Amino acid sequence: MSDFTLDHDSPNRHKPGSVQAALASRDFRLVWSGSFASNIGTWMQNVVLPAYVYHRTGKASLVGIMVFAQLGPLLFLSIIAGVLADKFDRRRWLISMQLTQLTFSIALAVLALGNPRFIYIFLAALGVGVGNALNAPAWSAMLPSLVRPVDLPGALSLNSVVINGSRVVGPIIVAVLSQVGVTTAGFFFMNAATYLFVIFALMVVNIPTFTPDPTQGWRRFTSGISLARQISGVSRLLLTLATFSLFSLPYVGLFPAVAHVNFGIAEDGSIYKWLYATWGLGAALGGLAIGTKFSHRDQRKLVQYGFVGFAVSMVFFAISRSAVPAFIFGFILGFAYFFTTTAMSIVVQSRLKPEMRGRVMSLWFMSFGGTVPLGNMLFGPIVDQYGARWLLLFGAAWALFLAWWCNVSALDAKNKFLTNK
Repeated sequence: MSDFTLDHDSPNRHKPGSVQAALASRDFRLVWSGSFASNIGTWMQNVVLPAYVYHRTGKASLVGIMVFAQLGPLLFLSIIAGVLADKFDRRRWLISMQLTQLTFSIALAVLALGNPRFIYIFLAALGVGVGNALNAPAWSAMLPSLVRPVDLPGALSLNSVVINGSRVVGPIIVAVLSQVGVTTAGFFFMNAATYLFVIFALMVVNIPTFTPDPTQGWRRFTSGISLARQISGVSRLLLTLATFSLFSLPYVGLFPAVAHVNFGIAEDGSIYKWLYATWGLGAALGGLAIGTKFSHRDQRKLVQYGFVGFAVSMVFFAISRSAVPAFIFGFILGFAYFFTTTAMSIVVQSRLKPEMRGRVMSLWFMSFGGTVPLGNMLFGPIVDQYGARWLLLFGAAWALFLAWWCNVSALDAKNKFLTNK
């Protein structure tokens, strides 16, 4: 693999593994900034679209179907996308996927100008979801190559800030601009325009090359699973993430219904948007904490602590009955959520070589995003029938189980013992 270039502000002047060291790379800064701008648009759309569907239909089950359109492709296409990420030129592939998502976001905007049938909104959202699914493994494989290996915790921490900071800024922009008459279609058009920031960054940065994996035929599609099983702790982390997403995270996609049913907060009001932004702020700070205060702690242990924190905060979020405690515990819940998943990502990525990263990280996205829509479709009708409180409590109990089961330190010690035996 070719070396990446750094500008005059060398990361050696910063604490290795910190966010400052990662930002010292010019190419990483450009990609990170473009991604942040684009993700703000994405989360403007993500907060508007479920509320738009729920407002029109009043059914959490249809919101779950919409979330499936956006995230379901991660479940079915991630392995294919991971193979392609390790085979083709990543710059061209990533730019083509940005253009795909841009096109279907424009389609959503045009549809929202009228009174479309639900199926057309679903298909346009599905187009965005397919573009995202084909983009995600290549993006995740490219990003670590822009910094030194030692600075990976800082880079991944900043990547979580992109995802969750945009969850704060996006809803705030929606809340403010809604007051001055910006429509649902207007927000979809704005999101489409933000993909241009990523396209520009990808065109001007140096993306290191790598030697493509020579595996041929069907083995190319199954090699990611084989690699995950061979590398200590990786398969356990992937299974943990898949079940966590399925049983503990459906509330994310069903947030409008949870806010309405549990706390009496209208899904089309400004309070809902501020609640979502508060939860997103907690998530952003949780991810950022991994690359700052906790950058030199054992990430394997942080995963377990994070699950315990998630379980406790989820219980208090579930039993809250009004807006004020929902804001407080929603913030803590968001913090624990991305504190945990960011630590998990660092443990996984630090164990992967560049030429295998795309295929293994495709399994990560299947586990993280791909199982969420299944949980939404499974639990959406339950929320319609029985409310959201028991769903949240069940998610808390499962996270507490994972705090015990996802003991990667013990697995590493066992594998080392078996190797040396």
